[in-house]
Amino acid sequence: MKDIKEGIPLPTKIFVKPDRTFEIKIGQPTATYCLKAAAGIEKGARQTGKEVAGLLSLKHVYEIACVKAQDNSFTLRDMPLAAVVRSLIGSARTLGICVVKNLSVEELAAFQKERAVFLVAQKEADLVVQAEAAKK
Repeated sequence: MKDIKEGIPLPTKIFVKPDRTFEIKIGQPTATYCLKAAAGIEKGARQTGKEVAGLLSLKHVYEIACVKAQDNSFTLRDMPLAAVVRSLIGSARTLGICVVKNLSVEELAAFQKERAVFLVAQKEADLVVQAEAAKK
């Protein structure tokens, strides 16, 4: 319990027994949470396949896979680490996170700056649409 950090969503299962006792099992953070945290984003892309929400290097995905490979969802299926990595890459693609072989700090900083400008423009466009809808 000491390795649980505040603010991290954890999947939790509560088992209630016939004698009115219960057992709580707390899992590891979800793969989606880990990928978004590693990419430094709060939300995935609105339009998957058309928009890139974040960037991750293959090394980051491998590190997440090493942790997630111990998760019940992967150990019960006896998945090798390479399969876990492929699964995480698929999840990243669904979130709009692009996985690249190598990623420098400069490339990441440039992308994040560009992405911040895009999100501000997107938010302004949404406000305009909402204002027009409110007028009708």
